[in-house]
Amino acid sequence: MSDIELDRTDIKILAELQRDGRLSNQELADRVSLSPSPCLRRVRRLEEKGFIKKYVALIDAEKVGLGLLAYVNIRLNKHSGSSHAPMSDFARDVQLWPEVVECYAMSGDMDYLLRIQVADLAHFSRFAMDTLMRHPAVIDMRSFFALQQIKETTELRL
Repeated sequence: MSDIELDRTDIKILAELQRDGRLSNQELADRVSLSPSPCLRRVRRLEEKGFIKKYVALIDAEKVGLGLLAYVNIRLNKHSGSSHAPMSDFARDVQLWPEVVECYAMSGDMDYLLRIQVADLAHFSRFAMDTLMRHPAVIDMRSFFALQQIKETTELRL
């Protein structure tokens, strides 16, 4: 939890910036019915308190040649002979793999869920066989391929 409460104006600011992070301060102030100076102070406070993590451009994966999206469940050997901390080792190593665009520690039968974005099935196969399956802590891997995107958003309901 943060040490500040969000009021309606803060929520409006966050909603507008989620829709368009490139709004000028003047445009944002107009949309949330503030003058520019108080609007900028609020945005800076929301950034400083971590409500706004960063500003990015969202890239079309297919247009840059990364048209295959896969989700992979990973199960680890928690008592791997090569390390006393296989989960920590895997979490560290996954940071080095550019194919993995998201990684979550999970509850249930599997330990991690990876979102992998690659060029094609051959690229995925190389990554799975040469990297994932060769990781000393990995004992099981299950892959699922996206056939069609039904919904995509980065907006959180506020």
